[in-house]
Amino acid sequence: MIKNYWNKGSKQKKRVILFSLILLVILFVMRDDYQPALLYLRKYIFVILLSVLVLFLGFRKFRRSASGVTRTGTLVMMTIFFVMIYLVGWQFKMYEYAKTYNVFNDLNKIEIEELPLTRNERIQPLRNIYSMANESVGETKDVSLPHLVRVDGINKWTMAIQPTEKYVWQGMSDNTEEVFAVSSTTPFPRFSSENRISVTFSIGESLKFSRNTYNAVVQRFNPWMLFNYEPSDTYYMKDDAGKWVEVVSLIKWKGFFFPYPTFGGVMVIESGEHDFKDYLERIVIGKGTYISPEEMNNYPYLTRQNTLSEKVSRLQAESLKFLGGFSDPLPWNMKTAVKIPVLPNDQNQQPFVTDFDFTDTKISAYSGLYHWFGLEPVGDERTSLTFSVFIPADGTDKLYYYDHAAKKQGYAGVSAMPLKVIESRKEYDWSVNKPVEFRPYIKDLAGRKRMFFLGTISAVRDENSQFDGSATPDLALIDSEYRDVIWIDAKKPSLWEETVYNQLNEAWRASEGIGYYFVDETKTVETAQKILDSIKAIPSIDKEALEIEKLQRQIDSIKALKKLVKEEKPTLNE
Repeated sequence: MIKNYWNKGSKQKKRVILFSLILLVILFVMRDDYQPALLYLRKYIFVILLSVLVLFLGFRKFRRSASGVTRTGTLVMMTIFFVMIYLVGWQFKMYEYAKTYNVFNDLNKIEIEELPLTRNERIQPLRNIYSMANESVGETKDVSLPHLVRVDGINKWTMAIQPTEKYVWQGMSDNTEEVFAVSSTTPFPRFSSENRISVTFSIGESLKFSRNTYNAVVQRFNPWMLFNYEPSDTYYMKDDAGKWVEVVSLIKWKGFFFPYPTFGGVMVIESGEHDFKDYLERIVIGKGTYISPEEMNNYPYLTRQNTLSEKVSRLQAESLKFLGGFSDPLPWNMKTAVKIPVLPNDQNQQPFVTDFDFTDTKISAYSGLYHWFGLEPVGDERTSLTFSVFIPADGTDKLYYYDHAAKKQGYAGVSAMPLKVIESRKEYDWSVNKPVEFRPYIKDLAGRKRMFFLGTISAVRDENSQFDGSATPDLALIDSEYRDVIWIDAKKPSLWEETVYNQLNEAWRASEGIGYYFVDETKTVETAQKILDSIKAIPSIDKEALEIEKLQRQIDSIKALKKLVKEEKPTLNE
């Protein structure tokens, strides 16, 4: 058709050339719009090719066959094939099953024999921070979803104050001009001036068209990356020069048979004003500097940092169900089948980004931020803690796991925590208060490492079912082994361990035969001071007073003797 139109004359040739050029420009400029379709083909390439092959062979046999029975049989077989593809692949989720198995085989799994300790415990859950941040901005502003990152050596919640998506014009004309950076270890998160950093990003999560983070990053992809990469979570942090940057985590799809997602590095977008040059760059080649996973070690601010997409880490943690083999998670086995527990009232599901100290675990893992998962058996009535999974938050190609079940520790899992907290405080109105986000709290306490879950009590607004954060939330620690609930003071983290010991020490001593801890010992300086105080309390001795007292006693004795002589004299005269 096009060839016939081309041969009609020079005018038609010019039109074809012009139309082709316009089509190429559209395909080039608008690649961020059709990239999801390319990615879909990449994710399901094997199933699509298999289906096309069956269709091709089936219709070819149908056309070549003269028999009605053969044609009918061909159509029936094709129908059965596609129904089976749907039922087995999607209805019974065998496609996801095979994809997760590929993730398991790709993982660098390391079993650890000792739990790491937690440090820099964050007081507030993510949704509390998010609601309090939204309380601090105006009508035309939104706050991006908070992420826990390291800023100047301190763990902080960072989020962008960006133009609201409710008003389209702001998203087209305004920039992201401020970033919240709030300490995660304080019970009093303040969203005032010192935690409200002025920095301008012409690329943002809520901005429109080419200024949108997703669009700008996709425009930066080369043709190979268009088929294999997709942007994920967006983080705000400081680079090695101390400048604020926008870091977009990338997901890379690998494999031909049942492709699976892995960490694909990051795209770093620098801060800056929006101008015409910036506009041309975004339209033509996008924005951002790509840093592959292998190159991230060259950038200290990206190491031991939180840059891993939670979509990737969730699938990696879930893939541990194949530790017993490919068939073990099937319904007739399930010896090691595990799941990531989902708490209905918790608006922030696992993973929980936590700061761990691996110093004394005898492995080469770094100390810093990790994605933590507490895996449990697949049954709804089973709530024991089977595995603790530690995935490096900076995308390091390793997964550390601790097998609680194999060690027969009998720890309670995250799913069991809400009811234990509710039962311990029956006076609460639990219809509007929810125990949420039970993150791990592991301390070397009373002779050995002990695992607790730290939960926060959050109020829920009835009108929108969003958490209402409190500056001084109620906190509860639950002993995963003894199942006891210890209520702690959010304002005094230094006293948490002693509070736990004071409540549980008798149970520990009776059950484990441990010694005494947190005993108030008298220091040498204090003992010396007490002795000195005692010396000062003894009155000074006056030698002259003693001599006078001695003479007075002698005089009294003489007087008594004279009186006795006078009384005896009349008797003698008689």
